Amino acid sequence: MSWQLAAFAILFAGLAGGFAWYERTRPDARIVALVATLAAFAALGRIAFAAIPNVKPTTDIVLISGYAVGAAPGFVVGALAALTSNFFFGQGPWTPWQMAGWGATGLIGAALAIGFPRRIGRWTLALVCTVVGFGFTAFQDFGDWVTYSDHSVAQLGVYVGKGLGFDAIHAAGCLVFALAFGPALVRSIGRFTTRIQVTWRTATPLVVLAVLAGGAGTHAVAARAGSSPAGYLLSAQNSDGGFGGAPGQPSSQLFSGWAALGLAADGYNPRDVRRGSSSLVDYLTAASAASDPGSIERTILVAAAAGMSPASFGGRDLVSVLERDVGSDGSVSDQTNLTAFAVLALRAAGVSPRSRTLHWLVRQEDRDGGFNFATAGGASDADDTGAVLEALAGSQPSVTRRAVGFLERHQDLDGGFAASGGPGSNAQSTAWAVQGLLASGVHGAPVRRALSYLDSLIAPDGHVRYSRSSDQTPVWVTAEAAMALAEKPLPLAAVRVRPPRPSVRVRTSTSHRNPGHHFDRRKTVGRHRRATAAAAPSHLSMTLASDAGILDALALAPLGIG
Repeated sequence: MSWQLAAFAILFAGLAGGFAWYERTRPDARIVALVATLAAFAALGRIAFAAIPNVKPTTDIVLISGYAVGAAPGFVVGALAALTSNFFFGQGPWTPWQMAGWGATGLIGAALAIGFPRRIGRWTLALVCTVVGFGFTAFQDFGDWVTYSDHSVAQLGVYVGKGLGFDAIHAAGCLVFALAFGPALVRSIGRFTTRIQVTWRTATPLVVLAVLAGGAGTHAVAARAGSSPAGYLLSAQNSDGGFGGAPGQPSSQLFSGWAALGLAADGYNPRDVRRGSSSLVDYLTAASAASDPGSIERTILVAAAAGMSPASFGGRDLVSVLERDVGSDGSVSDQTNLTAFAVLALRAAGVSPRSRTLHWLVRQEDRDGGFNFATAGGASDADDTGAVLEALAGSQPSVTRRAVGFLERHQDLDGGFAASGGPGSNAQSTAWAVQGLLASGVHGAPVRRALSYLDSLIAPDGHVRYSRSSDQTPVWVTAEAAMALAEKPLPLAAVRVRPPRPSVRVRTSTSHRNPGHHFDRRKTVGRHRRATAAAAPSHLSMTLASDAGILDALALAPLGIG
């Protein structure tokens, strides 16, 4: 009985930690909805494989949830998945043990993120899932011993011995599932959480005055929010020279790199973009120690746009580092998106990509003519199709023609493009589609309609909304949209360094049709007054969405849907 109480203590301690996390952080309702959705996904995964004894993807899903979202959410995903799925399998004294075991699995996933903060390899993740999967079922054997035996050591050996075969089967299933979808699920959840983890702060008059004072005497930096995407980006720069996901957010290499490219497309050399004594290039140089391929590729593109040598950026030869990331088959990490950007980065550095890399990229075309982020056979999307078209730059006419056809078929009625399987158009997918079309020599109606859609998302302060119903990570979204609005596909040509000026230069706006000339101020104001400024979803609607996610898990389990 004492052991049973211990299991309940573990379970309730974990759930209490989850509630404490919620009360302390008051997370965005979309994070709550994500946790509920992941729990439903884990529960339905268990139900879907009910016919195969002990082979379930639930352990993998819970561990990856903890890795991508954090300890408290990971525990809640595991505990909730066990509880809701047992409405199908049956509740009993085993339920708290399963809730505690899968909750602990979420905690292990969060601990794994400490050792692998940026990216974890497919096999490393699969091996961890295998070990944790075996440990989870061994923990259930221990729970059966506590619940049904006389608690003798001999009986413990009997329960563990009888369960070893089933434990091994579950571990093998975890290995297979992790190899099949592990990295893809990590990236999907990671991209979602990165996008919505933005905190908006209201600037006080003192803060505004401080920004104005700090900007005095600097070059090519807007001291207030401009009415164009470039003006907004300039005003969002932090004192360390970098950019966060939104004004006031801590700087990161990801957001700073895209901001540099967005501003370079609009005619600003990243070396000129500074806040006080720190320039954007200063920040990126200090952050150039990042070693993942995506960061290396983005930094090479920025260095080239700034007229600097990627072979000696921040004391590192980024070109050599990237070339070492290219595998023997020509791909980068066996991913289409990373390989496409490797081609763009090498081209920006003046290095001709190897033919095997281009051939590998061409072979990843899906049957519908588009491309997805991984390898051929997935669901094509506008983002990755546009990136591949930029990389190919019309060098493969038949492949280019089919990919352009895919984009034209999937353009929404409003002129924008949606993410793979996503509801409605969004600015980033539209921007990458525009970039790909322009790189392929397409300048007709599809591009005009897409640019018009992007124009409609420009808010009065110059930032670009993610969509007509959502506004998130404004620096990231605005930077990527700025490249499309300037009609400049990657890689960008080096931007001329501007001579020092004696005072602050506030750039009001630039025309995306002719980036070298300024709009008339009156026309600019009129255009932005006409721009669509749809409100973001209300707190009530997002709360209802999160509640719906939890109810899904509770309702679908007893129905056996999966």
